[in-house]
Amino acid sequence: MTILEARHLTKTYTVDRRRIKVLDDVSLKVAAGEFMVITGASGSGKTTLLTLLSGLDHPSSGNVLIDNRDITGATEDELAPMRNKLIGFVFQSFHLVPSMTARENVMFPAELLGDPEASRKAERLLERMGLADRGDNLPSQLSGGEKQRVALCRSMINQPKLLFADEPTGNLDTKSGMAVLSQLVALKNERGATLVMVTHNPDIAKAADRLLVIKDGCLADRT
Repeated sequence: MTILEARHLTKTYTVDRRRIKVLDDVSLKVAAGEFMVITGASGSGKTTLLTLLSGLDHPSSGNVLIDNRDITGATEDELAPMRNKLIGFVFQSFHLVPSMTARENVMFPAELLGDPEASRKAERLLERMGLADRGDNLPSQLSGGEKQRVALCRSMINQPKLLFADEPTGNLDTKSGMAVLSQLVALKNERGATLVMVTHNPDIAKAADRLLVIKDGCLADRT
């Protein structure tokens, strides 16, 4: 079953009156439950592709379908609740709310949906990630690896079908990065989610079910 599909995606920007094509006619399908990695050199277009696939940005042309729904022309008001229910995000820079505790950061997406079980679900996820004793800590009191594990918990609290990760280990040392990857994949498998990740890390790429290489805005290789 296909959960994510891109059809002839193109993205262009205008810089100093010049038209720059960042993505050029990219088409792909992602199966439910798959772990797919997108890699490529800096400036190749891989992060742009991820933002289009996740609905964070709109293509100049082409279409994106998530769970058989074409989101290409959807408004922000239409996309926001869909993202919160269907999609989880993990970023390189964590994006935790500094004034919220770890537990409150994890709970936040579930509270937006009015989930009365938000607190209990957050506690279970923090315990699952080995952070049961860190729930009352602010992000400033956590290590980089702990912050990313809190971000993983937050991304999974609404049990999304699709999880997008942009260089999730990029700000971590090798040991912490591989630990976070292992926990991310294990949690994704437990929840039956689909994971689409952008990374430069060849060790992470080896762990994927499928690898897409972006070069100069085009799909250069599929393995």
